[in-house]
Amino acid sequence: MKLGQNFLIDERVASRQIKYAELNKNDVVLEIGAGYGILTKKIAKIARVIAIEIDSRFIQSLKKIPNVEVIHADALKVDFNELNFNKVISNLPYQISSPITFKLLDADFELAILMYQKEFAARLIAKPGSKDYSRLTVMAYYKADFELLEEVPPKAFKPMPKVASCIVRVKPIGKRFSVDEKIFERVTKAIFQHRRKKIKNALASAGISIEKIPYGDYRAEQLSPEQIAYIANFISEHGIV
Repeated sequence: MKLGQNFLIDERVASRQIKYAELNKNDVVLEIGAGYGILTKKIAKIARVIAIEIDSRFIQSLKKIPNVEVIHADALKVDFNELNFNKVISNLPYQISSPITFKLLDADFELAILMYQKEFAARLIAKPGSKDYSRLTVMAYYKADFELLEEVPPKAFKPMPKVASCIVRVKPIGKRFSVDEKIFERVTKAIFQHRRKKIKNALASAGISIEKIPYGDYRAEQLSPEQIAYIANFISEHGIV
């Protein structure tokens, strides 16, 4: 397929995604990357759908589905805050999983049921000290709760990907703790870019130099998101950035 997307073809998986979302007739559901419409049709039997699809080949068939508003566009360029939805059910194009996830978390909704590549899902739910714990983990945890619901095999998609996928439940929480978000992002990026270095040295490499930085002798994977936020607040309070 052009645009590098793998489309879900297993009706049973789609039905379980709908069940996880606990839909009712008052819900308005955002779907990103509607493709053949396997999810779209199932959602539209229960709730109204706003389906975003970039591939022109699918637009006319999607428009024929009752109870569906079709937006022919690149989801990364759509202002989600202008759309009135309260839930999201999507088999996300894997190449844009990260930017789409954070774009969604800046919007206002109750619940999302999202399909991710297994490796990406593992990073979203990773714990400090694990091999999958990363910058993505920390920034995602700051804005939402992520729960892995089930693993989906490659044969559920067309074309068949080389890796397994996972269905993940996402519940936005706003902001988990009080922190200067720009500094928090900068600190998190710096310490995971240099994850083999001690925190004080990783920050120095990013132009943030201070001798008595909290947790300065630790490394990124040893710190919880809250501890990283503490470092960011310390930096903010001492006017280092």
